Amino acid sequence: MRVTRMVAGLTAAVTATLGLSLATAGSAAAAGGGSWHAYGNTNPITSSSSTWRCASTVPVATDVSAQVCAIRSPGGGAVQGAVIVRNNRSSLYSVQAAMDLATSSASLGSWACPSSGVGATSWSVCFGPTLSQSGPVNSVGEANDVNLGVSPNV
Repeated sequence: MRVTRMVAGLTAAVTATLGLSLATAGSAAAAGGGSWHAYGNTNPITSSSSTWRCASTVPVATDVSAQVCAIRSPGGGAVQGAVIVRNNRSSLYSVQAAMDLATSSASLGSWACPSSGVGATSWSVCFGPTLSQSGPVNSVGEANDVNLGVSPNV
């Protein structure tokens, strides 16, 4: 059921990204799209004061890997989903990513980041919006159609 919810939500988010009507895209797209943030050679997890819970790193292509994470704010009342991409190539690598965020009983939404270039030997992160949520959440994600699994709860 979680996979079905993820696919439906990602379809809606991708539909919104392509500029189609939100009325036909559904509520997940209305929650907002994802956004890319470049980190250069700074590790996004260790440079953050938030708590990150991430699934294992998965190869996306030769010398490119990604992982899906659920993030909790330092105060504990806000959460986000994220897909971290590490490009160890000596050239730019184009990637698109998507993730959802869910509690044990409900989906909080799904978001997608359109194709973007991740710089050579650098990190970039696709973030979903920050949501108010005090209970445990996890995230399912993908990068360039590669399943990144499920993050632990945060």
